[in-house]
Amino acid sequence: MSNTPDPKIDSARPVIYQIRIKGQLDSQWTDWFGGLTITLEDNGDTLLTGKVIDQATLHGLLKKIRDLGTPLVSVSPVESKPPTALETGQADARAVGPPKS
Repeated sequence: MSNTPDPKIDSARPVIYQIRIKGQLDSQWTDWFGGLTITLEDNGDTLLTGKVIDQATLHGLLKKIRDLGTPLVSVSPVESKPPTALETGQADARAVGPPKS
């Protein structure tokens, strides 16, 4: 395991995670898990998916799972596409139009 940070990971941007747990939770748990999407899998597992703003938030979610007594199956970051010009706060030239004379 390397101690050097991965340059592909931007710690300033939220990361989408998929957290798989044993057993099934219903949708009433969505608010408790910070708005993550709850998907019930055919094999009896529950998949929690959504943006996690930082590592502290991720550890908080994992603590909640531990406190439920529900076995954790996996935690996986999901590749997300780079932000568009509008998401970065930079104007898209097509949206602005030609310069005025």
